[in-house]
Amino acid sequence: MLIKLLTQIELFDFPGRHKIHANFKPSLGGIAILLGPIISLLLGLPFLEWVSLKYFFISLLLMFFIGLRDDILALTPRQKLYSQFLPVILLVILNHSTLSSTYGIVDLPEMPIPIIWAISIFTLIILTNAYNLIDGLDGLAGTVGIIALTTFGIWFYFSGNTAGSLIALTFAGALLAFLFFNWQPSKIFMGDTGALTIGFLLSYMAIVFINENYQLPDDNLYKFKGSIATAICVMIIPIFDTLRVIIFRLRHGYSPFHADRNHLHHQFINLGFNHAKAVLFIAAINISMIVLAWLLRKQNDLLILGVVLALCLLINFLLKRAQQQKLKHDGTENKIN
Repeated sequence: MLIKLLTQIELFDFPGRHKIHANFKPSLGGIAILLGPIISLLLGLPFLEWVSLKYFFISLLLMFFIGLRDDILALTPRQKLYSQFLPVILLVILNHSTLSSTYGIVDLPEMPIPIIWAISIFTLIILTNAYNLIDGLDGLAGTVGIIALTTFGIWFYFSGNTAGSLIALTFAGALLAFLFFNWQPSKIFMGDTGALTIGFLLSYMAIVFINENYQLPDDNLYKFKGSIATAICVMIIPIFDTLRVIIFRLRHGYSPFHADRNHLHHQFINLGFNHAKAVLFIAAINISMIVLAWLLRKQNDLLILGVVLALCLLINFLLKRAQQQKLKHDGTENKIN
């Protein structure tokens, strides 16, 4: 229904510049991604949970409207970034969704409240936009979102946070339904309406996971000794991709806001992968990192982060090497022809 409506009123995502798709396609798929879970949660989430999480839902709705505004009447990158501070600050200050310590990575005294707020706001903004940046292939953002939300949802369920589990798994179900229409060849994109909403949800879930996991007793079966490193493993694709492109842009004198075709998914496309195969490979990397976090759940953050960093550097090296070999092979073929 949404696809037909958006087609009739001609709300399309236009091709060109750094975008991979070549045809006009409806965006605003995030409307359906949000409406489905909201209706389901109205039926399944107890009223008291709605009350206790009211600021979270208000913040999520505000982020949704920022994405909607950007999809309908495009914002500049800076306008989009600055507008996100309202829902993020609301979540941090009124919902108390904060990173309140170093979680054992380093031994530091208790941090002042303004420092805690600043770190938490920065983390939420970065993770939200990191997820938004990976929305460049048919099915990619939806698949990564399903993997991360399902992981958080299962962990919340077994750790006793039934409300968090229900919210995470409900949105994962919405993304699974969305993939039926977004898998290559896609009929609709989630747009910033969906990407900012899901990115914001994932960043919130990551902070909740870090705090709740850290507070679990050491003998709990579902305790991860490295809270921050485990959350990074779950969110590895948007984090890895964002760090890659920011470092690349700064090294070449570009603004971090500069749009280009140097994202992780572009590297797979350059190797000749179609959208579906590229998404499956990236999903395999994500799942492998989550399995790694589970296998190393008794190890500390620094060890896990070291292993993850080494693996990410290896993946980046292998992708560059494969592209160089492909260019060399293509050049040889052109000379023969």
